[in-house]
Amino acid sequence: MTATSLSKGANVAVDSPVVRAELVWSAGPGVPEVDASALLLTSAGRVRDDGDFVFYNQPRHTSGAVGHLGKRVGPGANAGVTTDAVEVDLRSVESSVERIVLCASADGGTFGRVPGLSLRLLDAASGTELARFDITAGTETALVGGELYRRQGTWKFRAVGQGYASGLAGLATDFGITVDDAPPAAATRATAPPTAAPAPRPTAPPVSAPPPASVPSPVPAPPATGPRLTKGEERLPVDMRKRLSLRKEQVAVSLSKHGAAGITARVLLVLDASGSMSFLYSKGVVADVVERMAAVAAQLDDDGEMQAWTFASNPARLPDLRLGELPEWLRLHVRVGEISLFRRGRKKGLHPEQVDMRAVGIQNEEQKVIAEVRAFVRDHPAPVPTLVLFFSDGGVYRNAEIERELREAVEEPVFWQFVGLGRAEYGVLERFDTLPGRRVDNVGFFAVDDIGTVPDPELYDRLLSEFPSWITAAGRAGIL
Repeated sequence: MTATSLSKGANVAVDSPVVRAELVWSAGPGVPEVDASALLLTSAGRVRDDGDFVFYNQPRHTSGAVGHLGKRVGPGANAGVTTDAVEVDLRSVESSVERIVLCASADGGTFGRVPGLSLRLLDAASGTELARFDITAGTETALVGGELYRRQGTWKFRAVGQGYASGLAGLATDFGITVDDAPPAAATRATAPPTAAPAPRPTAPPVSAPPPASVPSPVPAPPATGPRLTKGEERLPVDMRKRLSLRKEQVAVSLSKHGAAGITARVLLVLDASGSMSFLYSKGVVADVVERMAAVAAQLDDDGEMQAWTFASNPARLPDLRLGELPEWLRLHVRVGEISLFRRGRKKGLHPEQVDMRAVGIQNEEQKVIAEVRAFVRDHPAPVPTLVLFFSDGGVYRNAEIERELREAVEEPVFWQFVGLGRAEYGVLERFDTLPGRRVDNVGFFAVDDIGTVPDPELYDRLLSEFPSWITAAGRAGIL
């Protein structure tokens, strides 16, 4: 394996049996003290107990697979270049551990004041550099630099670069570590190497960490182009969480390309459930669309929730999509008309939160759900603009009614992004960009033949291309 320079979200296979993950930075006056640590996580994205946190006060895992090596300062020409390292024997990692998250914390300031910060992965035996990730940070005081994870019986390394404004305590509690109400005053930084007897196992991060009462849910300071860590994200299955992380990065890149880096918005989702959509539901296309849109909501609005509607002849409000419950939400609520149930003339037992899709019907009445979403926005004002992601396969025929609703919505703090899913007859939606008589263009539209073949970067670029310009125009017009 040769050295690889990684960008955020990129990964590389790891062939070395024992690796050393080194944090590297340039120390100096005013530079915070930086510490490396590691968390051993199961497939649920959580530690099994507090012993799965390896850091300076608990420098060796009981399995012997992970050890904290401590700091070194470079000699000679490298004077001032400091490293703190964690060593991992991948052969000894217990089978119940699926990921080893490589973390960093800054004591006495933020990572924005730490120059030359990078994470290097080395072959422990030879010292050969296998991969390097140069980290860009701002107001964060803790971050996940990278992770080692299993994939089909082999180990890989991924560059992550997600920060926490709530410090190491916020990061640790997010993965299941217990933080005591009062951190022990006598705790000091350990200097023993991994071969020394381990310090007594703590139930708290280091003394500088705040108690839980003062630790908010770990929401990182939004970097200029990087992904936000979202409430509930850690509860997702491993593969889904990894897809979400990469997709959030793509959303962030798309926003940055369109001059909207760091923007915040409320995201609403609308799903066509008319009869012609049945094939797209049964083939999993709609479920995949929802998962991809969850990344948009997670990046634009970090509360971990997204309001959603389904519609055909009539609209129906779906339960809020909470990010941590995404797999179950897809199972319960990504559904179509259930015509066979209708023919039996009785209601099949439904989950208490499920919509009876027979009442939704099978025709296309877009104007009804548009009116209902408008009413929701009026009744639930938000301090940020609203982006409606509206998916339909066409068959639009209520052109006059739809145009009236969207023209009236021009003065509202909402941008309507319509996406056509490969059929035809989109009617007025295709013509909105050229319709005169509106102070701002509050509607975007594009159609794709097969959305499943559209790569994430292209999809998010098309999805978010008009939203930033609307925000600017709406601000100038006094709408926002």
